[in-house]
Amino acid sequence: MPLISKDQANKLYWLGRYSERVYSTLKLYSKSFDSMIDFDSENYVKFCENLDIPNIYSNSQDFIERYCYDKENFNSIASNLLRAHDNAIVLREMIGSEALSYIQICIYEMEKAHISESPLVNLQSVIDNILAFWGVTDDLMEDELARNTIKVGKRVERIDLYSRLHLSRLDLEREIKRLKVRILKSTLNVPENISVVENISKMLLENPDTVLDYKKLVSEIEKVVI
Repeated sequence: MPLISKDQANKLYWLGRYSERVYSTLKLYSKSFDSMIDFDSENYVKFCENLDIPNIYSNSQDFIERYCYDKENFNSIASNLLRAHDNAIVLREMIGSEALSYIQICIYEMEKAHISESPLVNLQSVIDNILAFWGVTDDLMEDELARNTIKVGKRVERIDLYSRLHLSRLDLEREIKRLKVRILKSTLNVPENISVVENISKMLLENPDTVLDYKKLVSEIEKVVI
């Protein structure tokens, strides 16, 4: 199995995290879009609280515009998509031009959504192309180590989101089991791999009835992968 540099591992990991962040937050945003327009103008406040992001928005219309499209807003979907794209550009030789093209299509569809009278159609296309990006990387990337590092980032981001949204313990444990498999396949130092997996298992045993301390979990994983 070819080795990858620590810098490449870092970028692959964050490509996985940012692509998952775009995918998951866009699904949440699309689900809340109609209610914010039609009958619950304060829904965006709860949205920010659930995701543990600062509420910098003056009203629901401001949120609809800036949270989705404002590239200067660090927490926006657009800014996270650009960060995914920045990593994909650098990794082009590793992930392949076809995979990169799906991220570029996402940017194009996001820009179309911004000026569309029916933005959810184009935003659904962004979601679909993120799925296509993952499918292509899984199918065409020859380097298993690199492929699994993207998947580690994807799983970490999903655990982060699930924890913020206080989803069920069962959902968290399912994602953590998947993550443990990816850690053992993806990171560069085998003794550290084993240590991380043991720490994850210990966290689960010590906190059977409480929400997992996902920040501590992420910290443990990032000691190895970035």
